[in-house]
Amino acid sequence: MRAVLTWRDKAEQCVYDLAFKPDGTQLILAAGNRLLVYDTSDGTLLQPLKGHKDTVYCVAYAKDGKRFASGSADKSVIIWTSKLEGILKYTHNDSIQCVSYNPVTHQLASCSSSDFGLWSPEQKSVSKHKSSSKITCCSWTNDGQYLALGMFSGVISIRNRNGEEKVKIERPGGSLSPLWSICWSPSREEHNDILAVADWGQKLSFYQLSGKQIGKDRSLNFDPCCLSYFTKGEYILLGGSDKQVSLFTKDGVRLGTVGEQNSWVWTCKVKPDSNYVVVGCQDGTISFYQLIFSTVHGLYKDRYAYRDSMTDVIVQHLITEQKVRIKCKELVKKIAIYKNRLAIQLPEKILIYELYSDDSLDMRYRVKEKIVRKFECNLLVVCADHIILCQEKRLQCLSFSGVKEREWQMESLIRYIKVIGGPPGREGLLVGLKNGQILKIFVDSLFAIVLLKQATAVRCLDMSASRNKLAVVDENDTCLVYDIHTKELLFQEPNANSVAWNTQCEDMLCFSGGGYLNIKASTFPVHQQKLQGFVVGYNGSRIFCLHAFSMSAVEVPQSAPMYQYLDRKMFREAYQIACLGVTDTDWRELAMEALEGLEFETAKKAFTRVQDLRYLELINSIEERKKRGETNNDLFLADVFSYQGKFHEAARLYKRSGHENLALDMYTDLRMFEYAKDFLGSGDPKETKMLITKQADWARNINEPKAAVEMYISAGEHGKAIEISGDHGWVDTLIDIARKLDKAEREPLLMCAHYFKKLDNPGYAAETYLKIGDLKSLVHLHVDTQRWDEAFALGEKHPEFKDDIYVPYAQWLAENDRFEEAQKAFHKAGRQREAVRVLEQLTHNAVVESRFNDAAYYYWMLSMQCLDIAQDPAQKDVMLGKFHHFQHLAELYHGYHAIQRYTEEPFSFHLPETLFNISRFLLHSLTKDTPLGISKVNTLFTLAKQSKALGAYKLARHAYDKLQGLQTPARFQKSIELGSLTIRSKPFQDSEELVPLCYRCSTNNPLLNNLGNVCINCRQPFVFSASSYEVLHLVEFYLEEGITDEEAVSLIDLEAPRHKRENKWQEIASNSILGAGQTLCVSAERRPGSTPGGRGLGGSCSFPDSEAGRDPGLHGRR
Repeated sequence: MRAVLTWRDKAEQCVYDLAFKPDGTQLILAAGNRLLVYDTSDGTLLQPLKGHKDTVYCVAYAKDGKRFASGSADKSVIIWTSKLEGILKYTHNDSIQCVSYNPVTHQLASCSSSDFGLWSPEQKSVSKHKSSSKITCCSWTNDGQYLALGMFSGVISIRNRNGEEKVKIERPGGSLSPLWSICWSPSREEHNDILAVADWGQKLSFYQLSGKQIGKDRSLNFDPCCLSYFTKGEYILLGGSDKQVSLFTKDGVRLGTVGEQNSWVWTCKVKPDSNYVVVGCQDGTISFYQLIFSTVHGLYKDRYAYRDSMTDVIVQHLITEQKVRIKCKELVKKIAIYKNRLAIQLPEKILIYELYSDDSLDMRYRVKEKIVRKFECNLLVVCADHIILCQEKRLQCLSFSGVKEREWQMESLIRYIKVIGGPPGREGLLVGLKNGQILKIFVDSLFAIVLLKQATAVRCLDMSASRNKLAVVDENDTCLVYDIHTKELLFQEPNANSVAWNTQCEDMLCFSGGGYLNIKASTFPVHQQKLQGFVVGYNGSRIFCLHAFSMSAVEVPQSAPMYQYLDRKMFREAYQIACLGVTDTDWRELAMEALEGLEFETAKKAFTRVQDLRYLELINSIEERKKRGETNNDLFLADVFSYQGKFHEAARLYKRSGHENLALDMYTDLRMFEYAKDFLGSGDPKETKMLITKQADWARNINEPKAAVEMYISAGEHGKAIEISGDHGWVDTLIDIARKLDKAEREPLLMCAHYFKKLDNPGYAAETYLKIGDLKSLVHLHVDTQRWDEAFALGEKHPEFKDDIYVPYAQWLAENDRFEEAQKAFHKAGRQREAVRVLEQLTHNAVVESRFNDAAYYYWMLSMQCLDIAQDPAQKDVMLGKFHHFQHLAELYHGYHAIQRYTEEPFSFHLPETLFNISRFLLHSLTKDTPLGISKVNTLFTLAKQSKALGAYKLARHAYDKLQGLQTPARFQKSIELGSLTIRSKPFQDSEELVPLCYRCSTNNPLLNNLGNVCINCRQPFVFSASSYEVLHLVEFYLEEGITDEEAVSLIDLEAPRHKRENKWQEIASNSILGAGQTLCVSAERRPGSTPGGRGLGGSCSFPDSEAGRDPGLHGRR
């Protein structure tokens, strides 16, 4: 640290106090009974201010810069504006000793010998408080909450903003050590407020706000009259009876003298936010100094040690940005660092530190040795076991114990010294002299080796990593590079203030100067970029730069030198530069250039760095081909160009190497069909067709189907064109294709027909099928589109398609509930079994769904179907059996329909006699198995109810008894139980009116017949009415031998002859019988296939008015 006098002036009287305007432009001095206002830039006296009648002892500026205050021995305080106008004046009872503005609220504290006052712009009056002793000094805390008062009695009183005392500090010296100056530290980094106290007991002390002392008192050896902090609180200024201003650390360690004066120093202050200091003395001298703090530091590779706060050393790892602070508590004069060693020179000793471990990232240092001696030197260097002191022209080598081992005397002043490494105890030193001589000295040798001598003085030196080249910066700011062995000047560059070789690359160095960083590789031109400061190291891609007082590691991409090597096709050297640190783009460029230069090893390393697997695979394939004996570099380079997207260059190389097919494949794979056509010229038509097909494939893939269809058609790929058109529903395109195709091209025409059909254009599909003569597909088309008329017409012309038409037609009719038509269709198709199966399923469904009337109808239809099938002699017996079975089921379900409605519905449409007859018919018919859906309970229940109602009490009792043995629904149980009880009160006989008569043998049959629905006497089956189920007046007859069915029919159709001679009784009998509506039956032998009530010949015969002829359930449709 050194102080440079900027300006000086002399007032006529003693300068007791001074204050800076917060912006630093004005300086206010209290000199005699006046205030002097100076311009701080050049020391010009701007204006004297007169307002006090006696000596002015104190002055203070408000933090906002709007006003300042002065206090005088005339007991008054004057408030002045920044425009130097007095605006307010108030008085105390004694002379004013000190004034101070609150830094936050701008409240003014004014202190006199007996009291102190607090004034603020918002108040009209001054709040005054008595003091037990003379107040000599005062200071506000940073936050403006507390005011410290220093007393002549040695007491410190800490008050709040209202003037109330909060803390009282009584110093050991008491009144023998009056306080003369106190000041709170302005540092924002401290967690606690720290008060610096200087007394005339010649002590400097520090206290916390709580009153607790920090550390011990520090002896001053003079009476302090003034104390002030730097703006950030890092240093303290003290002046007094020793006639000088001393600089102290914030902890009270003396660092040096600012300026010596001729009389006592009464006041000294620091210009805000600067290193300028003003001093006011007893004799009226005003001195303005600039403090210059020199940089004390040392650097070795990535470790940088520098001085901080004058007494601390900070070691910074430039790569990891780790820092460690070493507190020396004394002024640090010199620093040297080398590998794991650190040397610090203090005023009275040198400390040597070492790292705890050999870890390159370890930042923990410990003291290894102490050399307790005072040394004077210009430069300090540390080695593994020695320290080197530079004293003008002399170098001294000392061991860590302080013993001088060696000494070298130089011809000229030593300007630069640097350790360049070596074994422990045998390190080499590079020394530059003012006379231009450059030496190499080994610490274990007495002899200095002259490397070279130049005409200009040395300013900076550095040696390359291999010790083959030497870079020198001379006093003319020129960087000169020499070959150490030949002493030849390799090149020189202007505008340099420092230089450094890259520790990882032999041919690369950097130098700084003129605000630029210059990077030079080999003999290539210099690459420049802006950079402030001095270059002190260059490691890989990091350049260590010292700017002002800070060291920083600047990451510099090595792109420029790498490209310089690439321009000369020096791929290996470019790769070495890239390894120091370049961007990914630079790596890729290096890889591409090396690949184009067929330097595959370098290219592989570069592509590995950028993780480009695609190019790595290319290189591997080329290397494999080379191993197999391929040597055509044009072919290799063509592959490289194709990968890089340089397709035309690749095509030319493919052609030159005789591999035109590879060029063609490349263009087609890239969909560059026009280029491929140009490449082919007027070549093979097959290849042209193949190109068009590939182009169409590509158009299809990129969703341009129209273009793809056109190209497929031009290439003759009709199938793909039809497929695309059909998928997109382009009927017009399909029509054009189908009509242009020859009928021999069956496959594409069938595809067209398929898509016409799919797109609901059956007319075009039919046209296409006709074109190729595919009648079967045409039939299927008509059937699938349900165009039955066209299908039938086609079937008439081509009977072989009869099954293909009528079977689907019948199925369609059945699906649409048109069963009679479906049966006819099945019949026409000759599919009798299908017809029967459909009806059986419908019948079953009707039964399951309790639609018994429908079931009866379907069973009747089934019987008729079976009768038709029975025409086939092979199936006659089976079908006739089924015919009788289905007829029987039709009768049962037809009758049960009424029973089911009677039991399930609240109202019945049938007369009691009808229900009675139906239930008797069913009961006699259900002697064996009961068909599905028919309930015996419902039948017996109906019979019991109707028998009781009609007077057939015996039959009713029998029905109730039967019901008792069956499981009945809950809804019937009460009625059945009641009926069973009440029937017992009735006669045990049936009404004779209900007894059926056999019209063959005139026998009365019981209501309950064990034989079923036949006469108990003649076994003649009863024929029932399908509506009332009464026994009809019908008798079955059999034809005699020799009479055919046709003759029988003709005989029945003849009118009975009437002879006049016949007796009258016969006519009357005939008329009476006919009038009664009865039928005369002639008995004959029963023929096979006859049925009761049937219409077939060989069965019973009835007259036209017979009820049997009107029976819809048995002999006709409903």
